[in-house]
Amino acid sequence: MTPLNKTINAAIFAEKDSLQQFKQLLKQNDAELRQKFNPHKSVSDLLKEKSDFVDDILSCCWRHFLGEHAKQLSLIAVGGYGRRELFPYSDIDIVVLLNSDDTSPYQEALSNFFTFLWDIGLKPGQSVRTIEQCIEAAISDQTIITSLMENRLITGNTALHETLNQQIAPNKIWPSDQFFAAKMDEQRQRYAKFHDTAYNLEPNIKEGPGGLRDRQVIAWVFKRHYNSSTLKELIKYGFLPESEYLELVAALEVLWRIRYALHLLTNRCEDRLIFDYQRDLARQFGFSTEHQEYNQDVEQFMQFYFKTVLGLERLNEMLLQLFNERFVSGEVAYNSIPLNDKFVVINGYLEAIDDTLFERHPLALLELFLILEQNSSIKGVRAITIRLVRKSLHLIDDAFRKNKDANRLFIETFRQPRGITDQLRRMNRYGVLATYIPCFANIVARMQYDLFHIYTVDEHTLFVIRNLRRFALEKHFDELPFCNDIFLLISKPEILYLAGLFHDIAKGRNGDHSAIGEEFARDFCVQHDLSPHDTNLICWLVRNHLVMSMTAQRKDIGDPDVIHQFAQTVGSIEYLNHLYLLTVADIRATNPELWNAWKDALLKELYTVTYSALHRGLQNPVALTDRLLENKKEAKEELIKLGISEPVILKSWQHANDDYFLRYSADEIAWHTIAIASSSEDDLPLVLLRPQTQRGSAEVFVYTKNEEAIFSLSTATLDQLGLTILDARIMTTTDDYVLNSFLVLEQSGKPINELFREVHICTVLRNNLLLREVKKHKNIHRQSRQAKHFPIPTSIQFHADPLNRHTIIELITTDHAGLLSKIGRAFVQKGIHLHSAKITTIGSRAEDMFYITDNQSQPITDAVKQEQIREEILKMLEIG
Repeated sequence: MTPLNKTINAAIFAEKDSLQQFKQLLKQNDAELRQKFNPHKSVSDLLKEKSDFVDDILSCCWRHFLGEHAKQLSLIAVGGYGRRELFPYSDIDIVVLLNSDDTSPYQEALSNFFTFLWDIGLKPGQSVRTIEQCIEAAISDQTIITSLMENRLITGNTALHETLNQQIAPNKIWPSDQFFAAKMDEQRQRYAKFHDTAYNLEPNIKEGPGGLRDRQVIAWVFKRHYNSSTLKELIKYGFLPESEYLELVAALEVLWRIRYALHLLTNRCEDRLIFDYQRDLARQFGFSTEHQEYNQDVEQFMQFYFKTVLGLERLNEMLLQLFNERFVSGEVAYNSIPLNDKFVVINGYLEAIDDTLFERHPLALLELFLILEQNSSIKGVRAITIRLVRKSLHLIDDAFRKNKDANRLFIETFRQPRGITDQLRRMNRYGVLATYIPCFANIVARMQYDLFHIYTVDEHTLFVIRNLRRFALEKHFDELPFCNDIFLLISKPEILYLAGLFHDIAKGRNGDHSAIGEEFARDFCVQHDLSPHDTNLICWLVRNHLVMSMTAQRKDIGDPDVIHQFAQTVGSIEYLNHLYLLTVADIRATNPELWNAWKDALLKELYTVTYSALHRGLQNPVALTDRLLENKKEAKEELIKLGISEPVILKSWQHANDDYFLRYSADEIAWHTIAIASSSEDDLPLVLLRPQTQRGSAEVFVYTKNEEAIFSLSTATLDQLGLTILDARIMTTTDDYVLNSFLVLEQSGKPINELFREVHICTVLRNNLLLREVKKHKNIHRQSRQAKHFPIPTSIQFHADPLNRHTIIELITTDHAGLLSKIGRAFVQKGIHLHSAKITTIGSRAEDMFYITDNQSQPITDAVKQEQIREEILKMLEIG
């Protein structure tokens, strides 16, 4: 019975405004269901109520439009609608089953029926087929047989519907073993679209790993074999105990409630848990508190979601493995091979010798993973043993963690030549990793709203270890051959893997996660009897895992003092090798899209010059004068080879100061010199672009008479053109000309590779510098949704230059269109001279360093003046 004021029956069609009345009925039903929804209560009744209501609408319309043909044909619900699982904006998929190929008697009636459904706003997914056509389509496409398996008669010819069900039975088409294989192949392809992980910041709760589709796969393959109408029969057939069935249902209910809320929030069929909606959903599900920390509500809600998915992934693994045994291998075709006194291998899967194994031998909880690493022929852990591991986690207590044999087993898993990443993922999925290392539990399913990590902390950590492993494998040599070459110098790879395991383990705790992580790592190393040398190296890597990327991206690595200081921090080539590999693996594990040729070249350059400094000895640093003379000499030799005479070279260099020859490489100096020597005053401003530099980026070079706002105009233009500025060097000659260069990439992270694009950039920038304005065109600089909904609080700090040449401003904020231009305008307002800028944009997080002086070229050390500069920057950013 439909809970509406107006009964749905044929009498509605007798009224003039019947179409409007049906629209009103749909609207009223939606409003009632919206009012009934409670994020903390089951939505299963609401899904059925929506389905039953649509049944009533369709049945009424079917009888009206089909008339005498209504009982000759069958109107069938398929897919989610067939399961009576209609969410607020779910697709309404229907099949009209014909009794013959001749549709002429009811062609017009069907057309009117479908048109009316669209007119009232139902928008069904429809198909019209005979039984033969259904069978033909289903044989060639497993998605069609999957949809038809969940068919349900809404109204019409019962016998015709029953015939269809007989014809699509497993004994006719798609036997359960073939259907299972097809579904497993489909699932592998679906997982690959999500990088084989459910733990990214914007998960798809339907299609992603561990999502609703996984539950549907379980239901489909189970139904295909047993013709079962409910998952509760998993208990009957011995696949799940009742406790795990209830766990499955509870997890399913959580995802249903979230999906239902997501549909109501977005007013559409939205299954992506994107940033735009996470905070609203966190509030709905009760994760908001008055005194919460920044983003704490969203982090807690997403952790709740991911822990639910983790449980579903585990159940999915167990059930699909059991299905494979029953449906593919046969009910009793168990091939049991003894492995040792604790485990056997059954049909390729590892199984405990009996149910009391872990009670008698708790260390077998770790030995299990080592066995899997050492036996590549074993496909995984048998479901009954997964269940036993989960039940036995309480055995991993303090005494277990302090057991030296347990410690040796755990360390040994990191020393194997294969399977390390797979088994660490398995340890995490089964709960062993977080139980054995309690501080790891804090990062399981923990989100990171820092605008560049796209995975949970535990998933990011496992990706770091995976990346490190790839450096050891020849099949991945083409990805980063330089890293593979350096990996050959690592005598104990387990040191790197353990550093990767602990590098972010203190995320989410109050304080410096690197420092706290170092303490956790040291306790672990001491307990596991690692040598003092190995312990110190692991702890140093955890403490300093950000140092190399910060030095490369935020300091001038062309400055010998910077290199000398970094080399002092590193101390040895051994430490440098480990840090370089960990840094590359870490950056690549934050977000696959963040790694580019620029970062690759920058880190490689820092490694190379630091290696030279360490090889030469820290007591013999390169003198600035030596570097200056070397750059001049190389540049001059290159220019003479190109036919530029020495007098012309010297004339071009006469107003350049020593700083210029220190901060630019020889090839850059040669390029600038050729351009300046061949230009006149009428050619200024001179704007040139080199599409490929040694660091993999393009260099935009500006040479013109010094005027205020050149930096602001240049950065605003480049930003408007959709370029990412990586580095800016600002130089003023003694005769008051500027030599400014900007290293840029396309916003996608790729280099500029079209001649038309190069010419366009130079033309627009030169015109804007001539006009001294940037026209208000649409800015193609895109801000991410994450930046919009989880902005980074702005931080402005002043630092002293060790050589007392500049004052350094460190700005951390959310990247957005025109950011650098605003900073430049603030500097103009305060009479600040900008010498260089290190621009670091990680995702949507800007971490920029500006090297400034006053207009007398002196550092700005006065606290009052620094505060005035801070206020001006904040004003320009419209923050305070």
